[in-house]
Amino acid sequence: MKKILGKFIFFIFGWKTNYKEEFKTKKCVMIAAPHTSNWDLVFAMAFYWKYGVDAKFFIKDDWTKGIHGWFIKKMGGVGVTRGKNNNLVDYAVKLYNEKEKFILLVPAEATRKRVPKWKRGFYVIAKKADVPVSMGYLDYKNKIAGIGGLFSLTDKFEEDMQKIQDFYKDVNAKFPENYNKQIY
Repeated sequence: MKKILGKFIFFIFGWKTNYKEEFKTKKCVMIAAPHTSNWDLVFAMAFYWKYGVDAKFFIKDDWTKGIHGWFIKKMGGVGVTRGKNNNLVDYAVKLYNEKEKFILLVPAEATRKRVPKWKRGFYVIAKKADVPVSMGYLDYKNKIAGIGGLFSLTDKFEEDMQKIQDFYKDVNAKFPENYNKQIY
């Protein structure tokens, strides 16, 4: 059912997809960029559903409760309580260690607003969990959703970030004024 819904969403909105077969992986941190609109989650999840990728994403715990909570969890939402005593990096690493398959979608900007640079959480999670990073993208100008393959991080943060930044330099956000292409 999810595959049909994913295909339908792209058909209705006139989008294309770019899925590389070599992406098939059991574990990775999926960068979700650019992230400037609530539509990003709709198109991202439609993409994963279309290709049978069981991606998860962190969301405020309140969103996983009540009547709508069932739907959010079915979409891939993992409820988290944000606060001073919670460490999302350690929680994510724990999930990677417990599960045979785990793909975590992380909007590196951590907000839909313009930020001076990306948060490093996706990088720290991938390093601590010893999993590759995959570069998911939504290009609103060209109406293409895709995955840019897998990238194994090195111990050279700036070089890794430069490669990631180079990948995203030509990707167009829904609201370009909210997307800073200088990521680190």
